[in-house]
Amino acid sequence: MKKYEFTGETKQINLLFRTATLHRIRAVVEFGLVKIGDLGGWIEKEENLSHDGKAWVCGDAEVWGNAEVCGNAKVCGDAKVWGNAEVWGNAEVCGDAEVWGNAEVWGNAEVCGNAKVCGDAKVCGNAKVCGDAKVFSASHVLVIGAIGSRNDFTTFFRDKDGEITVKCGCFLGKIDRFLEKVASTHGNSKYALVYRAAVEVAKLQIDLTGEAPEMDEE
Repeated sequence: MKKYEFTGETKQINLLFRTATLHRIRAVVEFGLVKIGDLGGWIEKEENLSHDGKAWVCGDAEVWGNAEVCGNAKVCGDAKVWGNAEVWGNAEVCGDAEVWGNAEVWGNAEVCGNAKVCGDAKVCGNAKVCGDAKVFSASHVLVIGAIGSRNDFTTFFRDKDGEITVKCGCFLGKIDRFLEKVASTHGNSKYALVYRAAVEVAKLQIDLTGEAPEMDEE
């Protein structure tokens, strides 16, 4: 059974090699927090958004090409997903985030802010990639947890400056600033030692070399 329909409202977007027509969608059944009649975002074709599960595209979000949103995933805000990208599970892509290429976002992962995830990157589990992230390889993201006083997950990722940014609870900033925050909050406690160890692992694991692939919009 279909869970949404095209409203008849369309818009054109100019891509590299073609012009795509995107269709505004509207829910025809109730699922999750979506009610019958709720307007959704924009997709190029039904293959972009599964009729199964609670997956939804809303706000001014756009999905086109061979990209697929399924499971209970959500693409919202002004986010854009295209190419062969896949967003599934309970993942969320929101804000001004962009996901393209062969990238995959799944699990309970979140991609938000001005983050860009592309190439063969995989953002999964409890990862939170946000801010000015620029992730285009599986070696650009590291999630460690549950650790710390909150027993929460901490995400380290490559940012647009070719450096490491940390998302930990309400904290979002460069890795050096994170260490300063850890020292001021936890001193030399067990929590501080664990966070510092996680930082050392992140420095070893996250690849800061190479340039991101060109933004191919088909």
